Amino acid sequence: MVDFWASWCGPCRRENPNVVALYKELHSKGLNIIGVSLDEDANKWKEAIAKDKLTWPQVSNLKGWQEPIAAQYKVDAIPATFILDASGKVVARDLRGAELRAKIIELLTK
Repeated sequence: MVDFWASWCGPCRRENPNVVALYKELHSKGLNIIGVSLDEDANKWKEAIAKDKLTWPQVSNLKGWQEPIAAQYKVDAIPATFILDASGKVVARDLRGAELRAKIIELLTK
């Protein structure tokens, strides 16, 4: 899963506990996440990672909406999640909560 977010994004921060719980539950079964931040302030970004307990890899070029990875995925709003299958193909986008969990479980059981 590729998760686009930012420390200043309220909806992103509210969704983070759901993603943390999902990661704790399913990482050992094969779930991997990479967080891509649209932050510009490294300190605020790192504080949010620590506060929200985001233990998976996090990347950012600290370019805000000019983030090249976000441009590659055509992200125009956050939070934005992309669910990739084992081959790297995007199979779902912008799922939250129970829908996200169900899709991840479906893919992990294939």
